[in-house]
Amino acid sequence: MQIPRLHPDTIEEVKLRADIVDVVSGYVVLRKRGKDFVGLCPFHDEKSPSFTVSQTKQMYYCFGCQAGGNAIKFVMELGKHSFAQVVLDLARRYQVPVQTLEPEQRQELQRQLSLREQLYEVLAMSAQFYQHALRQSQGQKAIQYLQSNRQLKEETIQQFGLGYAPAGWETLHRYLVEDKRLPAQILEKAGLIKPRKEGGGYYDVFRDRLMIPIRDVQGRVIAFGARTLTDEQPKYLNSPETELFSKSKTLFALDQAKAGISQQDQAVVVEGYFDAIALHAAGINNAVASLGTALSLEQVRLVLRYTESKELVLNFDADKAGINAAERAISEIAELAYKGEVQLKILNLPNGKDADEFLNTHNPEEYQALAATIERLSTLKEYRYRIDELSPSERKELLETAPLWIDWQIQQIIQNRDLRQATDFQQVTQQLVKLLKNIANSDTRNHYVSYCAEILSLGETRFIPLRVENLLTQIAPPAATYTKPVSAKKAWGGGKSHSPLPTERSLLEHAEALLLRIYLHCPEQRQAISDELEERDLQFSLSHHRFLWQQILEISSGDGETKNFSFPPNLISRLQDQFLEFGSEMGLISHLFHVNEKNQKEILRTPQVVQAAIACMDLVMLEKRYRHFLELWQQTDPEAEPERYQSYYQAFYAEKIKLQKIDRQRLFSITELL
Repeated sequence: MQIPRLHPDTIEEVKLRADIVDVVSGYVVLRKRGKDFVGLCPFHDEKSPSFTVSQTKQMYYCFGCQAGGNAIKFVMELGKHSFAQVVLDLARRYQVPVQTLEPEQRQELQRQLSLREQLYEVLAMSAQFYQHALRQSQGQKAIQYLQSNRQLKEETIQQFGLGYAPAGWETLHRYLVEDKRLPAQILEKAGLIKPRKEGGGYYDVFRDRLMIPIRDVQGRVIAFGARTLTDEQPKYLNSPETELFSKSKTLFALDQAKAGISQQDQAVVVEGYFDAIALHAAGINNAVASLGTALSLEQVRLVLRYTESKELVLNFDADKAGINAAERAISEIAELAYKGEVQLKILNLPNGKDADEFLNTHNPEEYQALAATIERLSTLKEYRYRIDELSPSERKELLETAPLWIDWQIQQIIQNRDLRQATDFQQVTQQLVKLLKNIANSDTRNHYVSYCAEILSLGETRFIPLRVENLLTQIAPPAATYTKPVSAKKAWGGGKSHSPLPTERSLLEHAEALLLRIYLHCPEQRQAISDELEERDLQFSLSHHRFLWQQILEISSGDGETKNFSFPPNLISRLQDQFLEFGSEMGLISHLFHVNEKNQKEILRTPQVVQAAIACMDLVMLEKRYRHFLELWQQTDPEAEPERYQSYYQAFYAEKIKLQKIDRQRLFSITELL
């Protein structure tokens, strides 16, 4: 349905009622600082909070990426939703009556809003019905199962609203449709009943099952999980996808766990409903469950809203199925984990037990102690030593090591492998290289390269340097070739490009951005920069920088050549006018047209910055050529192709000499200037 134009009074009322701290707190962990609130910015990566929310001004602002606005803009930018959709969602949340400018469309809009409210109502009534049935004589086997098999106390049963669906085919249908006069269509849309294929009428979806309400973050029932009390299959049955319920976007018990996650700055994810319930019953109130499916990226982002450190512990079963589930979860959120946006740990309980089984025979303190111990095991000593056996300095070093999930994956790769066998050695090496390639942080990657080299050396320390060199060679991507763009469109999107390694890209991003900012804001430096680039035959490697440079060339000379520059005085203004037709490109480089206090300090030492930026661009290019020729040399058979072998050797050695020379020429690092 196309959303009608909203009445200005509705928009103003939403602005008045939607408190920005309340809205932002649903997505960002906020801490009180003075009269404002601070947290990690959701719009860019950062480790120290620079995102502030002012309750008095009803505004947010990030000092890191300059994002800012009111509550409506925050939700628009974060969820990529339209203005009208955000206003409608906030109106529903804060119970603001909706007025539109097209009266004929208001009825359809109200119908859509009314449907969701009716679904909430019928699901709440169903939950109450199931809870009541649990206390009746027919629900005794369900009560016995909860108390004897699951060892749950009455307060836990009530806390999670557990219930029982009677065995009859139409029990819920008769109660809600015939007694309460609710429309059968609403029950069907809520996933509670299904139409009969023959004879007309409906039948209950859930029959003779233990009922577990699934709630949204605000605590409203949106679906049910149902466990059989017999040998019926499937053992667990979930509500179908509905207007309110999406399995991949919902976490069981998050409404109960969000406060505990925020307080402990950590979330524990288990597989099953009763694993989460058992942990909460034991006082471990930061646990959620993934509804029996592979943990999705949406679920991870949902739970990470409530933890500032972004620490996530996967406590899946230690059997084969649990290990597979952990691996699927890691692959789903690998990009976040490799970037360090989630601190992912793996907790496998002894003897293949799940959390519920473990807590049946152990107390909560043992579970928490086990979790703490596993987090602190040595990564370099293959989990053989506990942290209390190490010196204080060793403890500090181990606690600062990379997330445990990488170590867990390495152990899975080498498990049951004989590295003395050529086939196993080759397969393990290939899998380790694949893992190492994706680690973005250079310090973390170097740590694990050394660790993997130790494993592959089988205790022979003399082989470790060779293994390190082999791993580094395989991790490095093939060399990139850079050609001068012939037009703005080709410069932006044409051709297939090779991206540098993450550490190189970060270095290059800063260096090229600095050089372009100086070129734009320091006219007296433009000739020197142009001459340096031409003399060294350097191009901007990152596509958005290359695109901006091409525009500069076209404005400055008209023919796209670096010679015969005219250096127009109104360069920035002309560039901004020209970029009106390139909206997406402009978003990546618009920050270069502005100078803040930090940029001003950089520009004050312009000659040094230009020198360092040019040197970094040159260095990255030389490193690519060096790795390229080294790889070709290593892949060439010296006996079959002696001339080519010697040629590649001379080429990579020559690039190595250039690298050493330019490294000595750099008086300081570009990172020291940032």
